[in-house]
Amino acid sequence: MTPQERKSKIRSYGKAYTELKQALRKFPKRMWKYKPTPDRWSIHEIIVHMADSEANSYVRCRRFIAEPGKQVLGYDENGWSRILDYHRQSTEIALELFKHLRKSSYELIKSLPDSVWSNVVEHTERGIMTFDQWLETYEKHTHGHISQMQKNYESWKASR
Repeated sequence: MTPQERKSKIRSYGKAYTELKQALRKFPKRMWKYKPTPDRWSIHEIIVHMADSEANSYVRCRRFIAEPGKQVLGYDENGWSRILDYHRQSTEIALELFKHLRKSSYELIKSLPDSVWSNVVEHTERGIMTFDQWLETYEKHTHGHISQMQKNYESWKASR
């Protein structure tokens, strides 16, 4: 990734919370627990997942910077959703947590020297991962879930 591409992705990464909040305004809260199929997540579950994912991302980001070459853990997203009973968790708290974790990591990475971006860690499920790959993954993560929420909304509207 070129330094210019990275700067653009970092800017986009930093806007994720604002984009998420704007997207959520389109979806009536009464449908947030709607599941298009039993094996798909509801908007409520997606929001809680995003906070958990961001917490993992927060730690991984710091490993890339402070402990390159070390291991980072994967986790079972679907297991967490089920076992941690995402529907019983607060979306308000999850959104606040996402906002603060993302802001903290954004503030940390926005002025890192180019040399840090070649650092690697060993992901327990994906193998060797570069810091640029981390950025690529988490810069797209919010957009992917907003698209998923939109599909849930369209399915909900069609089912009424």
